[in-house]
Amino acid sequence: MKRIAILTSGGDAPGMNASIRAATMIGRASGVEVLGIERGYRGLLDDAFVELSSNDVAGILREGGTMLGSARCKEFHAREVRDRARQILGKHAIDGLIVIGGNGSLTGALHLADPEEIGAGRPLKIIGIPASIDNDLGLTGLSIGVDTAMNTIVEACDKIADTATAHDRTFIVEVMGRDCGYLAMTSAIAVGADLALFPEAGKTEADIVHQIVDTVMTIRQRQSRRARRVIIIKAEGVQVQIDRLKTLVDAKLRERAPDAEPSSIETRVTVLGHVVRGGRPSAFDRLLGSRLANVAVRGLIAGATHKMAAWMPPVELPEEIATRSKHDPYCWLVDLPAVLAETDNLLRGRSPLARWRAGAFDEIEDALLL
Repeated sequence: MKRIAILTSGGDAPGMNASIRAATMIGRASGVEVLGIERGYRGLLDDAFVELSSNDVAGILREGGTMLGSARCKEFHAREVRDRARQILGKHAIDGLIVIGGNGSLTGALHLADPEEIGAGRPLKIIGIPASIDNDLGLTGLSIGVDTAMNTIVEACDKIADTATAHDRTFIVEVMGRDCGYLAMTSAIAVGADLALFPEAGKTEADIVHQIVDTVMTIRQRQSRRARRVIIIKAEGVQVQIDRLKTLVDAKLRERAPDAEPSSIETRVTVLGHVVRGGRPSAFDRLLGSRLANVAVRGLIAGATHKMAAWMPPVELPEEIATRSKHDPYCWLVDLPAVLAETDNLLRGRSPLARWRAGAFDEIEDALLL
């Protein structure tokens, strides 16, 4: 292993820069040349390589986003496009590739290093690092960026709760997460929300509206004025548009409380959107990004490939799928095809973890109203 490259792909996540920094410094300290690829797979096809030195990455730890940039590249699904990417990697004499990103990014890495596609060409070793605020990757306890995103949501909801309490208001706060409800679930607990809406629950539009209205009416009956505000966290993956949800809920509330002042029962909506993905990474994400990069680079130099660095896999894994890193007792190298298979199960609600998440909230929904 003489020369490795690093790319960040897909949605940016706070902590990616910590991974770039650690991978660069550990690689160079091990006598390996380190190059960065700007703008993900798009930059790879554009031959956008830059040399990375310790000085280049020294100050990036505290910055959000990614210094290498990121971009979507749909044409990377085509075999002939990946062939061109492999030729460019070969031109730069790249022996190993670190891919920092989510499900689509790691899938692209797996195809890029497919021995059948490479054939008699220059071999390529790859290791992925999970980075996604959605926390929708299998076989890792957390992905880079999740902790920062959760803290951003909690801070925003704490501020919303202040005005909601002052005016006895109901707020529906939509958070990011794509098809995974992890951020909505965990932030709902952290902010003391009255209800969490997430796609894993599999509820119909009518069920969701009914659940919100029942929650609001129950809380409105409380004697303490300060306890009558309602905070509802909605995952963006819930298949009811936020404006439509507000309209339906407001109509049902007027039916249930026809004598109430409209302003007292009308809901308010806040969509946090991309603010959840930004900001300086938390201390945990800086540590997580650095630790996963440490394990990834050392594994690559030792000859590992088609793996993903993982932090405390949430399930017991057989030895042929996962190996605990000797460099970090909480980090593992897990089989990348197994990661992508479990990710698919997680997003489809077929994995034990997905069923546990949904079941856990079924058990505590009543407690949220106490």
